[in-house]
Order: sequence, then C-alpha cells, then structure tokens
Amino acid sequence: MSKRTAQYLDALADVPLFSALSRRDLGLIARRGEEIEVEAGKRLVDQGETGAEFFVIISGKAKVTRNGRRIAGLKRGDAFGELSLLDRGPRNATVTAETDMELLVLGQREFSALIDEAPGFSRKLLTGMARRLRDADARSVQ
Repeated sequence: MSKRTAQYLDALADVPLFSALSRRDLGLIARRGEEIEVEAGKRLVDQGETGAEFFVIISGKAKVTRNGRRIAGLKRGDAFGELSLLDRGPRNATVTAETDMELLVLGQREFSALIDEAPGFSRKLLTGMARRLRDADARSVQ
C-alpha cells in the first residue's frame, strides 16, 4: 500500500460515518469512490433534481438551503445525498460549497454495493439518517 493510500484510508477512518468500518471496508470505499476538489461557491446538488451521487466531506464547509433559505451547515465528516439514492426521489435541498472542499463521491452503483458489502456502513448511515429525522422533528415542534 502506498503512503498516499494509507493517508487516504486514515482520513476516511476519521469520518464519523466510516468510523466503525474495518480497514478492508475503508479500502472498498477508497476503490469505489472518487475524490474531487471543488471551489467555494460551487453548487454540489440542486433542490428538485434527481440525485445520482452521495457525498462525504473530507475537508471544507457547505451550506444547505431549501427554497432559498439556509437550513443547515455541513463540515468535515458530514455526508449528504443518500436520500435520493435510496428512494430515487428528487433532492430535497440545495448544497453549495462555502469554502474550497475535498469530497468523496460515490455514484448509485458504488453506493449500493457499499451498502451490500459493508454492514458497518449501513448501520452508520441509518444512525445518521435517524439523527437528522429527530432534529427535523424537533425543529418542526418549535
């Protein structure tokens, strides 16, 4: 394993979504995902469009807007885009890079394979989705 690959796996292991995964599972992600860099201001996903990718923030920050209103901020270790991949529905928000960012991107096929092959990923994904649902529910009551 190259030094660059080892550093990349270490960075993935620091992402909360991937923290329960084995080194082998992290290797699956590294092989299946594509690391991209984007500049501040880049729209990553658009509300209402059909989604084809899942994103994990390796570095940088993004804002989440719905109907033009800011509803959340995202940072290193946060993930987004899974809902559209799971139900094939339209994106429910727009995500825009607030700073230059490094992202790990998984397409539909790679995301589905990861769910099938890495049970730790599936559990973490469900936990993260449950936390976001609880937060949204709590906000709707206020």
